Amino acid sequence: MGLGLFIIMIAVGAILTFASDWELEAVDLDVVGLILMGVGLLGTAVYTSVLRRRRMVVPPVAPTVTDEDRRDLL
Repeated sequence: MGLGLFIIMIAVGAILTFASDWELEAVDLDVVGLILMGVGLLGTAVYTSVLRRRRMVVPPVAPTVTDEDRRDLL
Protein backbone atom coordinates (compact mmCIF):
# COMPACT_ATOMS: atom_id res chain seq x y z
CA MET A 1 0.00 0.00 0.00
CA GLY A 2 1.34 3.35 -0.93
CA LEU A 3 0.91 6.81 0.47
CA GLY A 4 -1.66 7.62 -2.21
CA LEU A 5 -3.96 4.85 -1.00
CA PHE A 6 -3.95 6.25 2.53
CA ILE A 7 -4.75 9.74 1.26
CA ILE A 8 -7.63 8.32 -0.81
CA MET A 9 -8.91 6.52 2.31
CA ILE A 10 -8.91 9.82 4.21
CA ALA A 11 -10.77 11.56 1.38
CA VAL A 12 -13.39 8.81 0.99
CA GLY A 13 -13.90 8.71 4.75
CA ALA A 14 -14.41 12.47 4.87
CA ILE A 15 -16.91 12.29 2.02
CA LEU A 16 -18.86 9.50 3.72
CA THR A 17 -18.86 11.33 7.07
CA PHE A 18 -19.47 14.93 6.10
CA ALA A 19 -20.83 15.11 2.56
CA SER A 20 -23.17 12.17 2.12
CA ASP A 21 -26.73 11.81 3.29
CA TRP A 22 -27.17 8.17 2.32
CA GLU A 23 -28.79 5.90 4.84
CA LEU A 24 -28.48 2.14 5.02
CA GLU A 25 -30.35 -0.04 7.48
CA ALA A 26 -27.44 -2.21 8.58
CA VAL A 27 -24.52 0.23 8.21
CA ASP A 28 -23.87 3.62 9.77
CA LEU A 29 -21.91 5.43 7.06
CA ASP A 30 -20.74 8.13 9.46
CA VAL A 31 -18.93 5.53 11.53
CA VAL A 32 -17.51 3.86 8.41
CA GLY A 33 -16.21 7.25 7.27
CA LEU A 34 -14.60 7.92 10.64
CA ILE A 35 -12.96 4.49 10.58
CA LEU A 36 -11.61 5.11 7.07
CA MET A 37 -10.22 8.49 8.09
CA GLY A 38 -8.60 7.00 11.19
CA VAL A 39 -7.02 4.13 9.27
CA GLY A 40 -5.83 6.57 6.60
CA LEU A 41 -4.22 8.87 9.17
CA LEU A 42 -2.62 5.96 11.01
CA GLY A 43 -1.36 4.47 7.73
CA THR A 44 0.08 7.81 6.64
CA ALA A 45 1.94 8.18 9.94
CA VAL A 46 3.33 4.64 9.80
CA TYR A 47 4.28 4.94 6.14
CA THR A 48 6.16 8.20 6.64
CA SER A 49 8.01 6.87 9.70
CA VAL A 50 9.09 3.74 7.79
CA LEU A 51 10.09 5.86 4.82
CA ARG A 52 12.34 7.98 7.04
CA ARG A 53 14.15 4.89 8.26
CA ARG A 54 14.78 3.65 4.73
CA ARG A 55 16.52 6.81 3.60
CA MET A 56 20.28 6.51 3.61
CA VAL A 57 22.74 9.34 3.51
CA VAL A 58 24.99 8.78 0.52
CA PRO A 59 28.33 10.56 0.58
CA PRO A 60 29.09 12.79 -2.39
CA VAL A 61 30.85 11.08 -5.28
CA ALA A 62 33.07 13.95 -6.36
CA PRO A 63 35.65 15.25 -3.89
CA THR A 64 35.18 18.76 -2.59
CA VAL A 65 37.65 21.26 -4.01
CA THR A 66 39.03 23.74 -1.50
CA ASP A 67 40.83 27.02 -2.09
CA GLU A 68 44.20 25.42 -1.33
CA ASP A 69 43.64 22.79 -4.02
CA ARG A 70 42.86 25.51 -6.55
CA ARG A 71 46.07 27.37 -5.72
CA ASP A 72 48.08 24.23 -6.40
CA LEU A 73 46.63 23.98 -9.89
CA LEU A 74 47.56 27.57 -10.82
